[in-house]
Formats: sequence, structure tokens, C-alpha cells
Amino acid sequence: MKKTPKTPAFKPYDQHQMFLFPPSIEDMIPKEHPVRVVNSILDKINYTSLFDRYPGGGTSSYNPVMLVKVIVYSYLNNIYTSRKIEAALKENIHHMWISGMQQPDHNTINRFRKDKLSLSLKNLFTQVVELLVEQKVLSIKELYLDGTKIEANANKYTFVWGNAIKSNKEKMKRQLKDIWEFAQKQASEDEKEDFPFEYHEPDPESVKEAIERINKSLADSEAEVPAKLKQKLKYAEKNWPVNLKKYQEQEGILGERKSYSKTDKDATFMRMKEDHMMNGQLKAGYNVEIATNNQLVVSYDIFQKPGDTTTLPDVVKGIQQEYGESPEYLIADAGYGSEENYQFLQKEGIKGVIKYNYYDAKKKRKSKYPFSHENLYYNQKEDCLICPMGQRMDYAGKRYRKTENGYTLELSRYKAKNCEGCPLRGACHKGAGERIIEISHTGRELRQKAEEILESETGAELYRRRKIDVEPVFGNIKQNMGFTRFTLRGKKGVLTELGLVAFAHNFRKIILGKMFEFTPNFA
Repeated sequence: MKKTPKTPAFKPYDQHQMFLFPPSIEDMIPKEHPVRVVNSILDKINYTSLFDRYPGGGTSSYNPVMLVKVIVYSYLNNIYTSRKIEAALKENIHHMWISGMQQPDHNTINRFRKDKLSLSLKNLFTQVVELLVEQKVLSIKELYLDGTKIEANANKYTFVWGNAIKSNKEKMKRQLKDIWEFAQKQASEDEKEDFPFEYHEPDPESVKEAIERINKSLADSEAEVPAKLKQKLKYAEKNWPVNLKKYQEQEGILGERKSYSKTDKDATFMRMKEDHMMNGQLKAGYNVEIATNNQLVVSYDIFQKPGDTTTLPDVVKGIQQEYGESPEYLIADAGYGSEENYQFLQKEGIKGVIKYNYYDAKKKRKSKYPFSHENLYYNQKEDCLICPMGQRMDYAGKRYRKTENGYTLELSRYKAKNCEGCPLRGACHKGAGERIIEISHTGRELRQKAEEILESETGAELYRRRKIDVEPVFGNIKQNMGFTRFTLRGKKGVLTELGLVAFAHNFRKIILGKMFEFTPNFA
């Protein structure tokens, strides 16, 4: 007997179903959803610094508190462009809830982020960090410092190089001198005059004047002027003054940098580790520096120079300005180890747990390589060094050198005697003449103190923690958040975006680790 097939049962589906009580977005969002955590924490801070950016009067504006919450929550969800944020406000229920169903367009979001928020974001960020300090989620007593390069929103093929400008100016000066010398050879004895263009920096006016004088000299001469020379002079008259004016403008933008991008003039070309070709390609970018504790960002800043060494004083000053106090310990890798930085930290009363660049090598090869100047005995009383053969290296004067930040290094020079014929000559000194060593005694003392801190029980533990505190933050930002390129341009825009990324990282860490006690906001 055949069984009658059963009719499949479906739940009622009617898109036009009427509701007596319309559904509430509030009921659709779980109690501990990330959007509630973001909303709750951002409700606890003071927005006076942001409100002060509005002049008053005129038509009403979107509430800046709402815009801050929307943008921070968007960055938490890896949504970085204003157009995508605009779309989320229309499509995503969580964005609708945190915005109160308001839908500012992408222009409004972008203008607010670039103009209003950029001036107040550090203050808002600092307030959230202070809330975390109050709840003992983190501490600013021990801060871990590190830097990375993040690509700018710029075309990597539109660049200006300082060395190219210098080379072009020198070439121009050389060619001008050659043409003038040719003109002088053609002139009569009465018409000859000394070469008047011995200037170090060519400028548009002097070059224009020089070309005019050369043309006049050649016109007065009876000798035939080669066609190539005429062509070169014509080109120089038309282009060189214009080019020099352009070079002056470019040098003004460069400042102390060696390069910049024409698309984002604040961006400098740097080597990026994350280049897809894995060849350390030069790209326009910014040097991003962050200070962390418990894998949470405490302070952030951007720099246009790729080296980390010169950034430390500015980072510390920023922390002092933001929190009104200095950390007790600052932990960083050997990229920050320099006499200048050790001196700065000592003056500020901060213990620097920082290796210098050859610290590890020195510890490994101390017994194998006694010829390093660091391992030579210094007789302070007689102000001399003792070479590996036991001979005196007497004081031979001082030399001074300035760092990029303007710090003056005082280097004492010591010269060996009787290097010729010494059985250790090949291993100790391979140069011609007697060996000369330059030593900064201040640097020696500071490195000795740095070693003592590093090798203390507290210092060793803090330095071990460095790799599991600050480095994972960059890993999360670049890998999990997918933030490897800025979307805004210019220092102001890039610093704002870095602050939002730091906000998003901290919220993600707080939510996943359930670090913060909050009261859900219900209507």
C-alpha cells in the first residue's frame, strides 16, 4: 500500500504583515554586543574640547558625539572610508542603533573627521585611557615603545628626491660655467671680465642674469657660435630659471627630509617590510610610533623620518603632555638606544630599559674580541686608554658632532703608539698609520647604566615582556584589522586616522578580554 506523501510545512512568510507594535531595534541587539560597549564607554567622557570647535549660530549640525561613536565603531569593524560608513548607516542595524537612525552622508563624515575631530581626538583618546587606568586595566608606569611604517595614501610613482634636486642644480651650475668660459675665450681683451657666477646655491634671478650676460658677450663677439651651444643657451634661458624656482619650492616642502610624494607632500619614501614583492620596496609612508601597556595603546604619534632613534624624546614629551606625568620605565628595542636618548631619559627621571645597537654582540664576543674600543681599559686619572698590547693611547683632542635632533656629541680622541710591527696589528687595526679611537665618555657611562638596568631582575623581566606587549598590537592592526594603508592624506589627517585605529584596537582588546565593566544602555 502506497503511503501518501506528507505536505511540507513552512513558517508563515508575508512581507506585508502589519504589526500592532512595531519591532524595536533596541530589542534586536544583544545585551553585551560590542556596539553597546563602545556606546557605554564613549558616554563616560567629556566632549567639551570637541564642542568648542563649533562657532555657534547658523543651521543645526549633526551631534558630534553621535559622529564620534559612529566613526569609532566603524573602525572597530574595519570600515575606514567615509562612503562605506555612509552605506553602513543605511544597511547595518548596529550602525543604525548607535547613530539613533540618523544618516549623515560621506561628505559630512569626512569633513567632521578631517576638520573637527582631528583637533580633539587626542583629548578624547586620553580620557578613555584614563578610564582604563582607573579600572586598573592598564598602567602608564611601564610603557613599551615601538614603531612601524604604514603606507600613505599616495601614488608611489610621483615623487621628489632631494639628491636629484641637488644633482640637477650642480649640473646646471657646471654647464653655465662651461658656457661662460667659452664666451670669454671668444671675447676680445677689452670685453673680457671675470666669471661672476661663483655662487653655492643657484637662484632664478642670478641664473637669468648670467644667461643674459653670456648672450650679450657672444653677440658682441665676431667668432661663430656653434649651433649646439646656441640651442643649449636657448633651452637654459627658457627652462633653468623656471626649474630653479620649482626646486626652491620643493626644497621648502622637503625641509630636512630626503624625499616626498607629490600626492601626499607630508609623506616620505620609506622601506616597507610588508611589500608584496618581499624586497623592501620604497613607498611613500609615515613612521608610526606607539606606547603600550597590557597590549593597549596609551599614546601614538607619526613622524616623517624613517629612523626610530630620533623619535623617542617627542613621544615621551607627548605622554607627559597628555597625562601630566612620566612613566617610571620605558622599554624599547635597540633601535632607540643612543647616548642622546639615554641622556634625555635620565634628565626626565625615567628608567630606560633599552639596549644599544651592539649590546648583544658585545655580550657574545666579549672574550673573543678584546680589540673593541668598548673593551679597552680607560685610565681616568691619566686620561688615556690601554691598548691590547698594554701600550698607552694618549689623549689627542676632541671632536664635536651634532645629531639630527641637535644633540651635540663630545668625542675624545686617543692615538696609539708604535702600531707598526705590533704582532696584534692585523687583528687590532688594519688602517694605515697609528690607530685612533674616538670615545664619548658620557655615552660610555650611560651605556654602563643601561646595562645595569637591563641586567637587573626587574629590567630583564620588562624587556622579556616587550615582545608580547607592543609587537602584537602592530600585528593586530595590520593583520586582523587589515590596516596597512592610510585613507586620509597630510600629517593632520594621518594622525587623526591613527588615533581612530588606536581607539578601535583598544576597544577590540577590551571587548575580547572583557576588561571593562559597563552598564548597557537601554531605551
